[in-house]
Amino acid sequence: MTKMPALFVGHGSPMNTLERNGFTDAWRAFGRQLPRPKAILVISAHWYFGATAVTAMARPRTIHDFYGFPQALFDFDYPAPGDPDLAGEIVELVKPNWVGLDRDQWGLDHGTWSVLAHLYPEADIPVVQLSLNALRPLDYHLDLARRLAPLREQGVMILASGNVVHNLSLLKWNEPDLAYDWAERFDDAVVAQITQDPDNILSLAEHPDFPSAVPTPDHFIPLLYTAGLAAADSSTIEPLVRGYSMGSISMTCYGIGAEVELRSDPTCAALLPGGVPPDQTNM
Repeated sequence: MTKMPALFVGHGSPMNTLERNGFTDAWRAFGRQLPRPKAILVISAHWYFGATAVTAMARPRTIHDFYGFPQALFDFDYPAPGDPDLAGEIVELVKPNWVGLDRDQWGLDHGTWSVLAHLYPEADIPVVQLSLNALRPLDYHLDLARRLAPLREQGVMILASGNVVHNLSLLKWNEPDLAYDWAERFDDAVVAQITQDPDNILSLAEHPDFPSAVPTPDHFIPLLYTAGLAAADSSTIEPLVRGYSMGSISMTCYGIGAEVELRSDPTCAALLPGGVPPDQTNM
């Protein structure tokens, strides 16, 4: 069986679910070009609470965990099946760490379905979500990621969904293509660290722009899972697209074992490392 790629996707606004722009077109290209997984394990920034749990229901509900957006976004449904057997396997795989089986509480939040709506729009691949334990230190998540790495050998794609830079208090809503200098500096520092030495990604907490880029850890922690997966078998992490939104959001995406070609599409090609981001009015 093909070893599945692992991805980190900067998901940005929930409206990306419905919009077509350079970023969502790139996600669609990922889905067309990457091997089809037998299941997807998602680590989303939006299931951040005081325990480690995995969804274990056969039919996870679509959670609309936001407010103030158009009704069309609340009407959106992503009816992917769950995979209770995979959830049980995850519980065993990460021992002695404890993971609870969530059979009826959570589901799929917008950190998951806003991305999967483009990667796999048919919603026909089983999806489970792993929570982010808000009570554990950052190195806990790196260790948990290493324990999850064997799933890639079993046809499971591991998708981390967050944002490297995520500071909602400093958003410039009327400047959708803006990137603050500090946001670019920190995003560049992350690229350098995660591509050269992912095992030491926590050193970024000492970066002078870390407090501005990561005022809360929820959107940064998913990146730790990608770093931990790479460190588990000395895999290489590559930036797949680069870009920013509204000053204080980084849309950068990373892949492990993800061979994708975006240069044939001018909109996507502009997001390649070193490219010039396209107009992001729809972000």
